[in-house]
Amino acid sequence: MSARPTPATEVDPAVVREVHRRFVTGVTVVTTMDGGTPRGLAVNAFCSVSLEPPLVLVCVQTSSSTYPALLRSEHLGINILAADQVDVAGVFATKAADKFAELSWSPGPHGSPLLDGAAARVEVEIGERLRARTHTVFLGRIVEADHRDVDPLVYRAGQFFSPSDMTAL
Repeated sequence: MSARPTPATEVDPAVVREVHRRFVTGVTVVTTMDGGTPRGLAVNAFCSVSLEPPLVLVCVQTSSSTYPALLRSEHLGINILAADQVDVAGVFATKAADKFAELSWSPGPHGSPLLDGAAARVEVEIGERLRARTHTVFLGRIVEADHRDVDPLVYRAGQFFSPSDMTAL
């Protein structure tokens, strides 16, 4: 009879938070339509999965007020914010009832709200929803995309940056 493996010890959540704060990421706003109402939230857990087919994923906390609408949706928008959109990131990081009230946006071909002024915007057909305890990973195929030649908004350790302020190596 083989010995049972020793259970992993719990890693201090404060240490894990500090590890995550070392990772530099872009800032996205994930959006969807809920009936006739636009919904959205700030998300930094976004990445490209593949170019062929064009797949991306986003991770959304299940406690988000936007989560139920995303769970029901067939499409979602991913807006990669531009460096001059710090105020937009702030709006979508709140629990405000109408985050779109003061913003300019238009519906994508499949109805997802796409924010004006973003560095890049994609509309995604949701293919899979993978539950990961407190979050759901939404995996989907890009069905519409556009971009502008502007710096994206960058996030690290609780602060926003413009790539033009960062030193190239």
